[in-house]
Amino acid sequence: VVGVSQERIPVDEVFQQLKCSREGLSTEEGNQRIQIFGPNKLEEKKESKFLKFLGFMWNPLSWVMEMAAVMAIALANGGGQAPDWQDFVGIIVLLVINSTISFIEENNAGNAAAALMANLAPKTKARAGIREIHFFPFNPVDKRTALTYIDADGNWHRVSKGAPEQIMNLCNCKEDVRKRAHNVIDKFAERGLRSLGVARQEVPEKSKESPGAPWQFVGLLPLFDPPRHDSAETIRRALNLGVNVKMITGDQLAIAKETGRRLGMGTNMYPSSALLGQDKDASLDALPVDELIEKADEHKYEIVKRLQEKKHICGMTGDGVNDAPALKKADIGIAVADATDAARGASDIVLTEPGLSVIISAVLTSRCIFQRMKNYTIYAVSITIRIVLGFLLIALIWKFDFSPFMVLIIAILNDGTIMTISKDRVKPSPLPDSWKLKEIFATGVILGGYLALMTVIFFWAMKETDFFPDKFSVRSLRDNDHEMMAALYLQVSIVSQALIFVTRSRSWSFVERPGLLLVSAFMVAQLVATLIAVYANWGFARIKGIGWGWAGVIWLYSIVFYIPLDWIKFAIRYILSGRAWDNLLQNKTAFTTKKDYGREEREAQWALAQRTLHGLQPPETSTLFSDKSSYRELSEIAEQAKRRAEVARLRELNTLKGHVESVVKLKGLDIDTIQQHYTV
Repeated sequence: VVGVSQERIPVDEVFQQLKCSREGLSTEEGNQRIQIFGPNKLEEKKESKFLKFLGFMWNPLSWVMEMAAVMAIALANGGGQAPDWQDFVGIIVLLVINSTISFIEENNAGNAAAALMANLAPKTKARAGIREIHFFPFNPVDKRTALTYIDADGNWHRVSKGAPEQIMNLCNCKEDVRKRAHNVIDKFAERGLRSLGVARQEVPEKSKESPGAPWQFVGLLPLFDPPRHDSAETIRRALNLGVNVKMITGDQLAIAKETGRRLGMGTNMYPSSALLGQDKDASLDALPVDELIEKADEHKYEIVKRLQEKKHICGMTGDGVNDAPALKKADIGIAVADATDAARGASDIVLTEPGLSVIISAVLTSRCIFQRMKNYTIYAVSITIRIVLGFLLIALIWKFDFSPFMVLIIAILNDGTIMTISKDRVKPSPLPDSWKLKEIFATGVILGGYLALMTVIFFWAMKETDFFPDKFSVRSLRDNDHEMMAALYLQVSIVSQALIFVTRSRSWSFVERPGLLLVSAFMVAQLVATLIAVYANWGFARIKGIGWGWAGVIWLYSIVFYIPLDWIKFAIRYILSGRAWDNLLQNKTAFTTKKDYGREEREAQWALAQRTLHGLQPPETSTLFSDKSSYRELSEIAEQAKRRAEVARLRELNTLKGHVESVVKLKGLDIDTIQQHYTV
């Protein structure tokens, strides 16, 4: 159904529109749909590589180049002169190079798709000794699988395994059997083992559609489903990066607690009734954000939906068919390496190797990319204001027009350097980051304004005073506009490109080591700029060389006024964070209106922090889906969760009291009814 949200209409109507039922499709219905829609596989199209290559010469960019090539032949010289073959050949070469690069990238992507289709190709398996007749797959409603088969003697049988409660209902087990089974299930759960119920029946009618003889309850199977080998380390690193981790599982609460203990996440869990009870929204908002969640599989979609409604960016990992709706709904759906086809199709990212550690790599890589984009944005804003404002003030005050050709040289050298920022070595943000436009534009405007002011001061000292000749014994340039042009060009070029080292770093620009490519590009560009300022004698650009003495003076001036840039950057960040004004207002209030200068409030804050640290009382302001939660608050919550988990783990390992309390909580006993002192 096109344009209709399936989640907003009744389930029965959904089945009616999809022409199926809760039991799924029969074999006949499946074959009919295959004939109509074809098999569920990636479509593979064969096409000529030569035609594909020519296709890259037919796009808007290629049209412009092709028109330029035609004009180079037909209109370049005119007057009966020979065509401009040099430009024609150069344009054609660039066109071929551009098409070749695009073709290679597209061809590599096609090879990757072919490899993916080969890996996803279905493989058949054969069972020895029996012949399978019909297989009933698992689904979230029935919570079991069933297999109808014929043994070596020709007898028909049917076996089923699944959730113990479903299997016992299938067998109509008596109350004493159910009680004994639940005792065994609880014992398995205390050890972190899941339970599967097993039942069998004979099929005397020898038909897969027949109900068969009464089901017989065979027993329970303990299943150890350990966390992935790198899950604990992945969770620890995620918490360190300010990413809140939630565990959503359909297992028993005891199993979930044991799994949480193994992963170092603590044992504070919530059953499904605490999440989606009668008063759903109130229950959700009352839960602390750093606690674990135990929930049934069919409600994963609902949890993701609620998180998104509260403006959280939600990522989810999964592997099963029942995870597919939630994976599709999440902002970032991640299917693990051994996921089903349904989970893969619903996900944004498919892991090709076992384990979850690659998720942390993806987080770090994305933050590095974002940091490079942010660095470039701040630099672009700063340099634009610096060039425009600086030259505008000089033109208005002294009627000195900077050469347009030299502006072009500055732009070319700056672009050559800034291109290397895509390969720069950057430190990913330790916390989730965002486009803080206020900070970006404020930083760009203030840094650009500062650099423009330094250029104006330099030009004033060079033209109106004898400061440089007196202090550095260089000749005066005030009477030679062409030499002042060279000096002004070098000063603008040095600081404009040096600014990139300030905008790319979160701390001191000389502490965070830049990439070798960026440093090399900067050095080459500044060597070219310095040589132009020292030796160039271009009348059309109104520039004349100033010699090495003035070049050294300009470099020294630029270095001296480069140093405050880091301080300005820190001051802007501190002011915009709000902490500067908060400290000012709080200190003022403490010494005017608060009793004992705010001592009681500080003691209460310290006590609350200590109780939160030891897991005794959750922070009152931390809610699961707080509308006003900021990235800094989320990071603090993640840090508190990590510390509580570590404290709980150490207490369980190193203290008898902690071990006893862990066992009491794991078994769901009432700690208040137990004696508080323990003896060996």
